[in-house]
Amino acid sequence: MTAIVEAQGLTKRFGRVAAVDDVSFSLDEGGIHGLLGRNGAGKTTLMQLMTGQEFATSGQARIFGEAPVENAQALRRVCFIKESQVYPDDFKGKHVLKSAPWFFDNWDDEFAQRLVKAFDVPLDRRMKKMSRGQRSAIGVIVGLASRAELTFLDEPYAGLDAVARHRFYDLLLEDYVTHPRTVVLSTHLIDEAAGLLQRVLVIDAGRIVIDADADELRATATTFAGRAGDVESFAAGRDVIDRTVMGGLASVTLAGLSDDDLRAAAAAGLEASPVSLQELIVSRTGGFEREEKSA
Repeated sequence: MTAIVEAQGLTKRFGRVAAVDDVSFSLDEGGIHGLLGRNGAGKTTLMQLMTGQEFATSGQARIFGEAPVENAQALRRVCFIKESQVYPDDFKGKHVLKSAPWFFDNWDDEFAQRLVKAFDVPLDRRMKKMSRGQRSAIGVIVGLASRAELTFLDEPYAGLDAVARHRFYDLLLEDYVTHPRTVVLSTHLIDEAAGLLQRVLVIDAGRIVIDADADELRATATTFAGRAGDVESFAAGRDVIDRTVMGGLASVTLAGLSDDDLRAAAAAGLEASPVSLQELIVSRTGGFEREEKSA
């Protein structure tokens, strides 16, 4: 496989604050990857570094094997859409879509028009007069219809309501199957996007704290429930990453278990259940903001 995105010792400081702190990782060509973390963790700054919109304080960022800063040839193969996307004051939705082919060689206008209908976007309305959800819809339309070889989506879908967000996830997966490319989704709504993700990068306080295959990560922990005494006895001496006690019942989430451990839990009468990506990541990072209500 060919690495399409690479970071080596990448750091970005704003005064004394390290928004991105000594980050190293690589992403192979192809796949839908998650860049996960709480708001303010460094997701946007990392994406801006990878797309040449910020200068690194130290370290290297590379896309397609090249530095992205002032590299028009490499950046033409990239689409970067963020929630706070800025448009010219007089631009209407139709102007955004009409100008998109100037920037994206693989732009599919027929697909874009299908997405306009799917999200019910008023193309004749000025962007600054649109609701947050409508502006978000324009962003995801451009992100999907660009069909760029490398697409960064920095939570442009966060302004959509829950139904529209799930429509976006379905459309992304459907189009990815027929038009494979490399997609990096930034989000703090982990459970919603978890089913899409093949690779997970978790950033916390500017540092990558988890870099793993999504399925392998899910398999690293299991939750057990039962009588409190039985649960506590089984958990003793094992790697506990979460614990809940309610009266005479308890549950515990454990990492690093062997097949023998799983058999011992069953013999103790404990009920085992898988751990969601969100539960696992929250336990390692201290939690994420709850979803904001969308109008």
